[in-house]
Amino acid sequence: MPVEVLSFGCRLNAVEGEALRRAAEAARRNDDLVVVNTCAVTAEASRQARKAIRGVARERPGARIVVTGCGAQVETEDYAAMPEVAAVIGNHAKLSGDSWRVQETARVRVEDIMAVREAAIAPAPRMPGRTRAFLPVQNGCDHRCTFCVIPFGRGNSRSVPAAAVIAQARTLAEDGAREIVLTGVDLTAYGRDLPDGPGLGGLVKAILAALPDLDRLRLSSIDSVEADADLIDALATEPRLMPHLHLSLQAGDDLVLKRMKRRHARADAIAFCARVRRLRPDIVLGADLIAGFPTETEAQFARSLALIEECGLTQLHVFPYSPRPGTPAARMPQVPGAVIRARAARLREAGAASLARRLDAEVGRVRRVLAERGGIGRTEGFLPVRLPAGVAPGTLDAFTVTGHDGQVLQAA
Repeated sequence: MPVEVLSFGCRLNAVEGEALRRAAEAARRNDDLVVVNTCAVTAEASRQARKAIRGVARERPGARIVVTGCGAQVETEDYAAMPEVAAVIGNHAKLSGDSWRVQETARVRVEDIMAVREAAIAPAPRMPGRTRAFLPVQNGCDHRCTFCVIPFGRGNSRSVPAAAVIAQARTLAEDGAREIVLTGVDLTAYGRDLPDGPGLGGLVKAILAALPDLDRLRLSSIDSVEADADLIDALATEPRLMPHLHLSLQAGDDLVLKRMKRRHARADAIAFCARVRRLRPDIVLGADLIAGFPTETEAQFARSLALIEECGLTQLHVFPYSPRPGTPAARMPQVPGAVIRARAARLREAGAASLARRLDAEVGRVRRVLAERGGIGRTEGFLPVRLPAGVAPGTLDAFTVTGHDGQVLQAA
């Protein structure tokens, strides 16, 4: 019987959601199973997951609802207390076929994620209906940012050995993927736990060398301060490594960054962006930014706002700060909710204006676009493009940009 998976949060969770769906179906289940693969990065992510659970229970009486993911790992008791939930499975066990056989005597199966020492080498199938393939190469995080609960949901940093990554990348390419996206929780930490293994830059070079016919290799979010020399060199010299980086910046004020326990200063972020733009002038930069971190003053927020222009950021993920239980930031003096929401809106407005300026600069240029579903494609810099009618998903071709609507380019 088909298994339905509802995944929330990051790309890694989405990829794992497809892998666990296949594991559950391979277990030959004959019940009506719905898996809710939760996120815990914000209070809103948890709220959405609980809402989805209640919605499934109303719409599909009799369905067996199993909760897994980061929320299940760090908010185990909360999910176990929901009468709609049949079982709670931890983040590491969710990829094991054994976890998806009915075990009524073990309703809660959540392991000590900090005791996990190796990254699970789960199959990385192409996700149905998508033209690019996502390949998990790293999991967990060794850092302890004061606002973040994810290390307690994912455990410490663990890397998939390079040989296994290359083998999976080859399988994806042979299956027709023209673009592969490397993903992880702390991607730039890749390889530090492996004896004699390459770092992220070395892995990128090894994949491109092993797969000469792969058209595109892309990175998901990275921590700029951890970018190694090989990665910078690959960005500068390898045209198949896409000129697009999404940076985990979080704030633009040094004192706020220190209170977040981040590992870079404002000047480091600006210098990194300037450096990669010199090396790859067509690069497109995005970033995660948090609005209303505890103790943030209006002047400190203004420095985060100014970072958008100073770094040339065009694709923002803006997170209104929400306290996560057990984190140091939750015990700091909080910014009023109305102020947080207003600051988040201002960041989004500035991001939209920056994106519009970048789209203006694209008009008249010829860009290679990978077509997706719904008549939309992506440039090498990950800018969305509305394509002429009849372009099949998976097509990779050159198109002239003729205009935009403020969010999406138009091509002919």
